Amino acid sequence: MSGAESDVVVVGAGPAGCAAAVFAARDGLDVVVFDRGRSSLARCAHLSNYPGFPAGIDVGTLSDLMREQAERAGCTVVDDLVESVDRAGDDADRPEDQSGRFVVTPQEGAPVTAARVVAATRYDGEYLRGLDDDDALFARRDRGEETEETFDREYADRDGTTAIDGLYVASPSDADRQAITAAGQGARVGKRVVADARVDEGWWPAAAEGRDWVRREAELGDEWSDRERWVEWFDATHADGPVDPDSERFARVRDAAVEAERSSHVDADEEAARAAAGHRALAAHLDPEAVVAAHGADALLDAMDDEAVAAHAAAGGRTVERDEEATR
Repeated sequence: MSGAESDVVVVGAGPAGCAAAVFAARDGLDVVVFDRGRSSLARCAHLSNYPGFPAGIDVGTLSDLMREQAERAGCTVVDDLVESVDRAGDDADRPEDQSGRFVVTPQEGAPVTAARVVAATRYDGEYLRGLDDDDALFARRDRGEETEETFDREYADRDGTTAIDGLYVASPSDADRQAITAAGQGARVGKRVVADARVDEGWWPAAAEGRDWVRREAELGDEWSDRERWVEWFDATHADGPVDPDSERFARVRDAAVEAERSSHVDADEEAARAAAGHRALAAHLDPEAVVAAHGADALLDAMDDEAVAAHAAAGGRTVERDEEATR
């Protein structure tokens, strides 16, 4: 990966990092995730308490699924270890328009410049050394004649914000001791990143606190099919806010907010298509023998159309797709 600019860099692709990255990317932010492949999750032999997996799930599969989800959301995931995060303005050779941004330098690839950085990894935090003039990022504890320094879990606020503008901490924190709570903390931080990015674009805080969900269009009723109804809703909600309702800024934010709300509702066909896509993405990570054991060969054959079965048989038990790949 060559040197690049990004809206957000997330350091770490465990549950916290992937959650933060997905929330940020889904709102249209350009996100780069650095993953060294040795998150705290990787230390587990088997994850048995993560909701949605009745018999538990091996950490390799869960990690692959989380990484794929980040990529599907639009994130660029880079297999590299971050060595340092510095302020771009600290380098006199950098353009003025990069002042105040961060330069994230990995071990092997080219640096990435970003407006925001989310620290979402438990390793010692040395890559953040020097960002805080007083090194308040680190807690000190006397160990006999030596002083031990560790990343201060209380440095960040609950939503991940810190005293350093643009730096957020999703991990290490008290939430990172279980994968599910780490993911929740990452989502909270991701939402904060989105809100702050919107404020930089002219949104005011009450309007910037958006929601990231998909709902059924049928639940709205005919009244909400009209865009003007959404405009009325926004005007009524923010009439007493800090921005003049007659201003260009108010109109611009209203248009963006209304569009976000309307696009978050899908019809029955889109709901079905998304469900099918979700099943396919999950199925791609399943052991074929496990699928056969769970459903039975007859059920799988019934699910295949006659042409697919015939093509499979004609190919001598190999799929046509595999034959094509072999000739590439």
